[in-house]
Amino acid sequence: MPAIELDGVTKRFGDVEALRGVDMEVREGEIFGFLGPNGAGKTTTIDVLLDFVRATEGTATVLGHDAHEESRAIRERTGVLPEGFDVYERLTGRQHVEFVGEAKDADVDPDAVAERVGLAPEDFDRKAGGYSKGMKQRLVLGMALIGDPDLLILDEPSTGLDPNGARRMREIVREERERGATVFFSSHILGQVESVCDRVAILEDGEVVAVDSVEGLRDSLGAETVLTVNLAESVEGVVAAAEGVAGVESARASGATVIVQCPDDAKMDVLSAIEDAGGNVENFDSEAASLDELFAAYTEDDE
Repeated sequence: MPAIELDGVTKRFGDVEALRGVDMEVREGEIFGFLGPNGAGKTTTIDVLLDFVRATEGTATVLGHDAHEESRAIRERTGVLPEGFDVYERLTGRQHVEFVGEAKDADVDPDAVAERVGLAPEDFDRKAGGYSKGMKQRLVLGMALIGDPDLLILDEPSTGLDPNGARRMREIVREERERGATVFFSSHILGQVESVCDRVAILEDGEVVAVDSVEGLRDSLGAETVLTVNLAESVEGVVAAAEGVAGVESARASGATVIVQCPDDAKMDVLSAIEDAGGNVENFDSEAASLDELFAAYTEDDE
């Protein structure tokens, strides 16, 4: 059973069509990245899943429950870190965690929650109104984890976090997958998504334009790899030899270094061609197209 399934979901706000026939499936136990430019419909999709807004057309199923008809059953099994959340300024961090534990009827150790998300004891026991954005983010992430939910919905979870906090957040996401939870990870920070997600969906203007692993997206676009080859010394003819390999987009030399743009599966053929042309390869490195580049290719009109 999919953890999340959207079937033809359309949402209109008056004359504005925020979602257009969205079909999407999130597998149980995976970390699923959800990407899109501002205004693409990411938050509206999450709101439909949580029954904060109701689809104009289509159906949404979460953990086997209809998102509209059985929203309470879904929320009982779901932890949410929403974008644009706020905290109760007069309550301490500890009181926030205790409140959620009581609401979920969960056996919770507040100190363990604080330690897991990186909230210092002295901060945990003071009023949250004085917290920085990053501290609030840690607190709300901790609250989302209470009760070992089957599904985590994280909307921009690294907002306000310093590098250590962002790294800990990624570690927690992986730990939750290992526990068996499904993680729905919506973010505009593509490096965060690429580092943790099993698959990603790209939403553009209310429509899903791609769903795949990052590697699968590279393959479907024919995205090229930049291959950097370091030779023992500069040799004439190696650039022409590299350019003669099928699929190579471009090749150039900078001293004893040859830089080739080619499909990933052509790398070994390029190296062989360079060696056949007299190049003594000392070492090489390759860099695949980043998720940033793939995202741009799917969402920029001129692409």
